[in-house]
Amino acid sequence: MNLPDVRGVLTRDRSLSEITWLRVGGPADVLFQPADVEDLTQFLKVLDPAIEVFPMGVGSNLIVRDGGLRAVVVKLGRGFNQIEIAGSRVTAGVAALDAHVARKAAAEGVDLTFLRTIPGSIGGAVRMNAGCYGSYVADHFVSAQALTRSGEEVTLTAQDLNFQYRHSDLPDGWILLSATFEGGQGDPDALATRMETQLKKRDETQPTKDRTAGSTFRNPAGFSSTGRADDTHDLKAWKVIEDAGMRGARLGGAQMNEMHSNFLTNTGGASAADLEGLGEEVRKRVFEHSGIELVWEIKRVGEPIKNI
Repeated sequence: MNLPDVRGVLTRDRSLSEITWLRVGGPADVLFQPADVEDLTQFLKVLDPAIEVFPMGVGSNLIVRDGGLRAVVVKLGRGFNQIEIAGSRVTAGVAALDAHVARKAAAEGVDLTFLRTIPGSIGGAVRMNAGCYGSYVADHFVSAQALTRSGEEVTLTAQDLNFQYRHSDLPDGWILLSATFEGGQGDPDALATRMETQLKKRDETQPTKDRTAGSTFRNPAGFSSTGRADDTHDLKAWKVIEDAGMRGARLGGAQMNEMHSNFLTNTGGASAADLEGLGEEVRKRVFEHSGIELVWEIKRVGEPIKNI
């Protein structure tokens, strides 16, 4: 694979298990860590359009299969984590951590506290319309800057992204650069207190010290009394998993967490095949038990190891 000259770092055959939260997955053909937007733009303009590009944040909601990714994985870092606040609007680079954005906004009296307990970075939050405690990216989103696969910078509106429950219509290969949000006004001390309360509630109900990727499956569709594209569904994924007898279920080093049955966990030494295989077994058992077809919330990419 011929690659353009860059100012950032290009690494061939880079293991992705070291940079995903679940610590599984084979190598990417190439990992590119651009120095800044200009470096990334020029790279995309020159890169063979037949080569797949896969943008990656902090790997918090991702299973990379054991055979790895036949692509250039673009991982954005320090050149893409700026946070700027002007009045009630907050613009954050896609590599900025959700929790950091929430804290910095709160210190300036801007309420984006819903981001505080969401794992990962702003790029993933926009891509997946992340949210909790009744507030979601779609509720606060103003616009985003992105690069197309060919390196053209574009501005995206909420209409362009067509936010839905845990989904947006960002085209494959496009790379988000930054996003602007509108937050309500609030007292900084009160906002800080609210975030501490949210953190305490999360830590009491979720296995935050275990190796997980957040919620494994979306809450079942068709069970929302509000009609909103969020997780205010009346029926929760953890409940149908538990009812199907799959709380604590294991496959190799993978387990459906005992504390919260919708958290797929690497208990140590799990392969991507273990994790995905257990998830598929859960989907099968839930369907057999209740007729409900669970939809993955964790993104799964790459190739399995081929049997010889």
